[in-house]
Amino acid sequence: MAKKPVREPKLPKSAYEAELFRLQTELVALQEWVRETGARVVVVFEGRDAAGKGGAIKRVAEYLSPRICRVTALPAPTDRERGQWYYQRYVHELPAPGEIVLFDRSWYNRAGVEKVMGFCTPEEHTRFLRQTPIFEQMLIDDGIIMRKYWFSVSDAEQLRRFRARRDDPVRQWKLSPMDLESVYRWEDYSRAKDEMMVHTDTSISPWYVVESDHKRNARLNMIAHLLSSIPYEHVERPTVKLPKRPVSSGNYRRPPRSLSKFVPDHVGNLLGDTEH
Repeated sequence: MAKKPVREPKLPKSAYEAELFRLQTELVALQEWVRETGARVVVVFEGRDAAGKGGAIKRVAEYLSPRICRVTALPAPTDRERGQWYYQRYVHELPAPGEIVLFDRSWYNRAGVEKVMGFCTPEEHTRFLRQTPIFEQMLIDDGIIMRKYWFSVSDAEQLRRFRARRDDPVRQWKLSPMDLESVYRWEDYSRAKDEMMVHTDTSISPWYVVESDHKRNARLNMIAHLLSSIPYEHVERPTVKLPKRPVSSGNYRRPPRSLSKFVPDHVGNLLGDTEH
């Protein structure tokens, strides 16, 4: 029987939105520091299906420049990629100086879904557990700032979210046969996660667990921790002066509107419907 999740105290929505915006303002400051200093930042998001990783990533990246912060969510490997060194396609996605990369799942696929679903051999899984701390040590030794977050959700809350996806026409695409396997193989995924933690939760590259039965709490906790763990500084931005009105030489004339093709006024139709 699914264990009933322990619900954390809820912040009022207004308080949540105010604190989220404050943290996102600080994320912009972090971005400007990354740009100015040429820092390289990697943030790994892992966890159970429907644990809230995507929502957290969305809030982190919402106000950041896509030229500096990008989200990487790689599809299943091609036949060519399966024959490469396992980490090779992830290395290709690592940040250049002045960039932040958010991994929406990462090389840790091998420790989770590949292990549980039999998509890798036992030998490949064992090699992964042995090599990953070395791989991450190399990244950090080269100057990359890396943070790893594991989003933890109870079995009952996960099932509730799956049901919500099933009944929501704009989120049904997020519910796949692989998600259903995570329900039936809950304990297998738990064992795989525990084994992964034993081998890859190292002093130089630790895992930070985010309790995510309450999505809003999880987002605030995760972003606040990320900001507190990176010693960034606020970078002074030049003051931009705008003219009081658009500058015009007086020589430009717009072409007649009849020469342009405008999209139909859909909103006007809606407003007309509301008037009747």
